Amino acid sequence: MKLLIGSDHAGYERKQALVRFLSGQGWEVEDVGTHSPESTDYPEYAVAVARRVAQGEAEGGILLCGSGNGVCITANKVPGVRAALAWNPELARLARAHNDANILCLPARFVTDEEAIAIVRAWLEATFEGGRHARRVQKIHELTGR
Repeated sequence: MKLLIGSDHAGYERKQALVRFLSGQGWEVEDVGTHSPESTDYPEYAVAVARRVAQGEAEGGILLCGSGNGVCITANKVPGVRAALAWNPELARLARAHNDANILCLPARFVTDEEAIAIVRAWLEATFEGGRHARRVQKIHELTGR
């Protein structure tokens, strides 16, 4: 199973830890950048991950920036994306279970490597509950036609 991951400079180190963790868990992980801690603009990486997830090129995506907000706002501009910001495992689980989030956004400056791993693990282990939540997700899709 394949995941795409991207970050700006603020999320670079945390992203490296997540790539190591995910690869060790057997995931195929494609890092779309950034590939250094030099200052860069998060929309580049958020759009790169979001477009490819929306096109079905991966099972999901993970994005990081300092607060997580910038990548989340940007990714949600791409039709077919349901990006969710999570700073603890329960929010990540609910993002998948209730919102069928296909991209997880993390606030790199506010979580440790260990916390980020726990958040990602919770998101990956959760499943969409459907039911009343499916009706709500459908209403989101009606806004963009996807």
